[in-house]
Amino acid sequence: MLDLEPNRTALFLDFDGTLVDIAPAPDAIVVPAALPPLLAALHARLGGALAVVSGRPIAEIDRHLGLELPAAGLHGLELRLGGAVDRPAPPAGLAAVRAAIAAEGVAASGVLVEDKGGSIALHYRDVPARGAATVAFARRLVGADPDLAALAGKMVVEIKPKAASKAAAVHRFMGAAPFAGRRPVFVGDDVTDEDGMRAALAAGGRAVKVGPGVTVAGARLPDPAAVLAWLDRLLSERT
Repeated sequence: MLDLEPNRTALFLDFDGTLVDIAPAPDAIVVPAALPPLLAALHARLGGALAVVSGRPIAEIDRHLGLELPAAGLHGLELRLGGAVDRPAPPAGLAAVRAAIAAEGVAASGVLVEDKGGSIALHYRDVPARGAATVAFARRLVGADPDLAALAGKMVVEIKPKAASKAAAVHRFMGAAPFAGRRPVFVGDDVTDEDGMRAALAAGGRAVKVGPGVTVAGARLPDPAAVLAWLDRLLSERT
């Protein structure tokens, strides 16, 4: 597994599927008791150059961890670096998408509609047979809107601002202290993390894939438990 230099590393961590196991519903996750103190200690060990980069809103990340770490939420639409959350208004077209989802009765089909305010996720984990139709529906809703995109992930498709991405979040963090000048390392489990990994690699950094699947990452860990063990080992590094 990767041997990193804490004094020269900027660490970017996805949340669901990377730090915690994926659950049937977003609020059903179980946060390991060891995770919050480990992240707090590692944040200090890295001189503050640790950020959680997630599809969740930052407020949810804070609630689950009981910490306020540097973070990017809603796939990069929200960003917090040492202060208040920068949260641009979502594109106007998202309101029409929201209305269309309600009019179509998507929730009645067994698909979980998660309205995050700045994006809308359609989870079909409970009705996997509806996966292809749900993704196609989301792509139709986005249509030719230049400001929206449909991002497919593990048993979910999310309608989000096109300009928001985990890659953009990495770029913003790497342009500011304490991340600037360090080597970025991005850790994630889903296809939605691949652009963040590419951004880290393009900046001379590393990428770690959690679980199976095709990836640009050069290293792999099997599951969140292995990620926590690796982070604990990184915490003990002295270089």
